Amino acid sequence: MKYLIVLEPTSTGYSAYSPDLDGCVAAAEGREETIALMREAISFHLECLAEAGETAPEPSSESVYVEVNA
Repeated sequence: MKYLIVLEPTSTGYSAYSPDLDGCVAAAEGREETIALMREAISFHLECLAEAGETAPEPSSESVYVEVNA
């Protein structure tokens, strides 16, 4: 499955979250490290859901850029 993650720069590095997986977050100094940690966090999150007898939510979020006159 592919889940959207939102990657944001912070004052100390990067943070990330997935809109489809409530509470699934990661943070690190580097961009690639944050992405790798997020991949691990998503796997762990899905494992925990399965152990609790819950099904993984279908990925439904998408990203779109819009242009505006500013």
